[in-house]
Amino acid sequence: MDADTTVTLTDPMDFKVEELLKEVHFARTPAITKLVDDTVSAIRKSISKIPDAFPVTADLAPGFVRDIGADKVEFKFNKPKTFKIGGSYSINCVVKPAVNVDLFVGLPKNEARKPVLVVYPAVKSVEAPGFFVRIIPTAASLFNIAKLNLKRNNVRAFNQVTCVLNYPEDGIPRATPKYNSSILEDMFLEDNAEYVEKTISRWKELGEALILLKVWARQRSSIYVHDCLNGYLISILLSYLVSLDKINNSMKALQILRVVLDFIATSKLWNRGLYFPPKGQIGVSKEEKLQYKEAFPVVICDPSAQVNLAFRMTSVGFCELQDEAASTLQCMDKCGDGGFEETFLTKIDFPAKYDYCVRLNLRGHTEVHALGFCLDDECWRLYEQKVHSLLNQGLVDRAKSIRVTWRNSPSEWNIENGLAVLDREPLLVGISVSSLEKLFRIVDIGPNAEKKEEALRFRKFWGEKAELRRFKDGTIAESTVWESEQWTRHLILKGIIEYVLLRHLSLSKENVVQIVDQLDFSLLHGAKDLVSFSASLLEAFEVLSKRLHLIEDIPLKISSVQPLDSDFPSFCCAIILEGSGNWPMDHVAIEKTKSAFLIKIGESLQNRWGMTCSATEDDADIFMSGYAFRLKILHERGLSLVKSENGNKAKRVYSTDKMLFIRGQHASMINGLQGRYPVFGPVVRFLRLLAEYDWTFSALVIDINNDFGPEDFKLINDNFVSSRKASEENVQNVNPALFLATAYDKASEAWTTCSPNFTELKRLVAYARSSANLLTKLILEDQTDSCRWECLFRTPLNNYDAVVLLHRQRLPYPRRLLFPSEVNRGRHVARVNASKAFGPFLVPEEMKGSSEEVKNKMMVDFDPLRCFVGDKEYSNKLKLWYDSLGGDAIGLTWERVGSKIGVESFVSVQNALVGVRIRRLATANGGSKLVGHLFVNSTAAGQGAFVNAFHPIPTVFKN
Repeated sequence: MDADTTVTLTDPMDFKVEELLKEVHFARTPAITKLVDDTVSAIRKSISKIPDAFPVTADLAPGFVRDIGADKVEFKFNKPKTFKIGGSYSINCVVKPAVNVDLFVGLPKNEARKPVLVVYPAVKSVEAPGFFVRIIPTAASLFNIAKLNLKRNNVRAFNQVTCVLNYPEDGIPRATPKYNSSILEDMFLEDNAEYVEKTISRWKELGEALILLKVWARQRSSIYVHDCLNGYLISILLSYLVSLDKINNSMKALQILRVVLDFIATSKLWNRGLYFPPKGQIGVSKEEKLQYKEAFPVVICDPSAQVNLAFRMTSVGFCELQDEAASTLQCMDKCGDGGFEETFLTKIDFPAKYDYCVRLNLRGHTEVHALGFCLDDECWRLYEQKVHSLLNQGLVDRAKSIRVTWRNSPSEWNIENGLAVLDREPLLVGISVSSLEKLFRIVDIGPNAEKKEEALRFRKFWGEKAELRRFKDGTIAESTVWESEQWTRHLILKGIIEYVLLRHLSLSKENVVQIVDQLDFSLLHGAKDLVSFSASLLEAFEVLSKRLHLIEDIPLKISSVQPLDSDFPSFCCAIILEGSGNWPMDHVAIEKTKSAFLIKIGESLQNRWGMTCSATEDDADIFMSGYAFRLKILHERGLSLVKSENGNKAKRVYSTDKMLFIRGQHASMINGLQGRYPVFGPVVRFLRLLAEYDWTFSALVIDINNDFGPEDFKLINDNFVSSRKASEENVQNVNPALFLATAYDKASEAWTTCSPNFTELKRLVAYARSSANLLTKLILEDQTDSCRWECLFRTPLNNYDAVVLLHRQRLPYPRRLLFPSEVNRGRHVARVNASKAFGPFLVPEEMKGSSEEVKNKMMVDFDPLRCFVGDKEYSNKLKLWYDSLGGDAIGLTWERVGSKIGVESFVSVQNALVGVRIRRLATANGGSKLVGHLFVNSTAAGQGAFVNAFHPIPTVFKN
């Protein structure tokens, strides 16, 4: 290496931030500069062509004039005094994809209430797709600042209702602080923009930090909204922190971002308001500060000390902002790579953030603007506050947070149509629940009967739902009761929300759409949810566990019985015996000893309690209360066995004990997680994780209980890097493709070593992405077609080269089949009749024999689909995609990329499948046949479905 060569070691987080800035920053290239200059010049020329004193009448915007209640409109157009480019473009901080330029137009005398004209250039730019200019009027020095005092009223009434609101009974006009602030904002807009420009231009890192903060905020729809944060406020806040010397030129952009987030989340200055250091002797008096705090929940006074730039921000919006800032900082400290993915690349919108989402369709609902449009606060914002207040009162402590937003100002809105049309977008409500106990509570206790006024308010709010009850402690109090079955407790919140909104908002049931139970149909077993069966299942498991502990005629007593499946907690159980030093050392001998124990355990259960048992060398099946429990013995000596493969190459292989241990740990982890987070929220969170995570270059660390320390993370990273180095030459051979590290499995050997492989993961990610997009759309937008929700569980069969349809009556889980598969295209090339040798159910006449005869008909853990797809003879030709939990179709794709495939090829393969695999099944199970039809698709191979998960033991019966 040469002496003058310099090597710079870059922190991985800094490198990612640098690449992100390159990606999102809208650079001012010569072509872009010319585009902006030409567009602004064209705008100036167009405006200059409007004659001076041009009459402005109601005919230009009849809908707008009608809605504000003006009886006459007589204006004359006066040309602007100035044109000036401002906003993010002026400080070179425009963030893609919102590519726009703010053009400040100085008004001569006209008053305006926030009109913004959006202008798109006639010539589209390749470098700046979607580029537009926002013409923002400014009104410097046009009005008397004293008349815009926060206590003054500057909104005149045009109807009786508005008059009552603006002029109470005492006759004193009600103050209009928000309207006054909007005019002051116009007056000082150019001055504040100039202040920001001078501040941000002081050093490069400030501009970069501003870009990062915009990216962070835009990913979070609950804060980047009208009543919370925007790019302008971010730049003001950044300038404020610079003025306090909390940010200096030695900081990197990421450090500045952390300072801003920490200030938002923890600073006590918010309590009194934020005020720039005074210039000279000019400052904000204590009386003025008190007025600001009385008028607004959040105060960010501009450098001139004349206007609160946060006058639109609500207390609820600010709480959301603080919560998001605190969560981001925590994520940056605890997540891998400094939380880069979670901070900047993860979208946190309503469907992902909240446990419950509600959509109110208010189109044509005149109650929204019944108070008129000429109020200090917009009628839509007042309606948001009303909905929030009602839900806050109705849900009490069931909700940790409630967010109500109505994005009802589309950019394509035409002022000619008036204001009443701004109700076409739905109002959205997001609710985060507090705890399982509070969420599923059936009775809400109100005020004591002796508190007359509180009881009266309670009854007025709840109406016929309120009832006076005596409780166990003797208390007599008002209450509401929400009767519910155990498996429908998650719908209690839905019932409360529906009742409150319909009672107080005069809405129809169809206009209140709650995203709660649309996917419940996929969980039903027959007509009931699986949870409804859990009581009898758990009771049977408890009885079995007690009886196992009472067995005394075996050499070692049973010390514990542990369920192995988290979804069905008692179908497969691990038995742990008391310790002993007499166990053999050989693996085979250990398994034989366990077999002897299982046989003896089965005999003891049968002899002492008359239980039906079936024991083999591997496990013992116990039949009781309509369930089949599979018992296995877990012995600690088998946890660390190493098996030699291929001569001198040693490879760690999971023994039976190791796998049982992992399954037990997994079940405990999931059950513990369910206790901490009873409502997992939208499925969209999981789907987005699956679709957006960088599986190729990142390990997913699952640390539910925060058990990992630096050494654990280092070990996981070393294991991950080692797994990737082994396949550097061919990424498609990477193993595991899905690296999942847990406290009990830091090398991702338990679940993903065999599957999914690279191809399967790619297909899985594609389906997760499309499903997440569909689910997001269903939550946020009005969908009249109820079948749209079902699409999440329907795999398009035309994405496969061929499809094998199975005989549904021979599946082990026929009740789990949500939607019978149908093939409407392709060529039908083969058919095999269903066998009568076995079935999923026993008919009544087959149960008339002895218990031993019935037991002999049961084939526990026999899954014909698993046997059918398990053959590897044709794995180099075909890829099989199937649903192991209840699907009735197998998708086939041609394994070799670019190969030509014809009908004859699939016919030969089908003959082999039917001939070889079914003959194998027939030998073992008396002529069973599962395959029904084979269809060959004329289209190329597309996306498929892959499902691999634990499931209860299938029980199939011989016929």
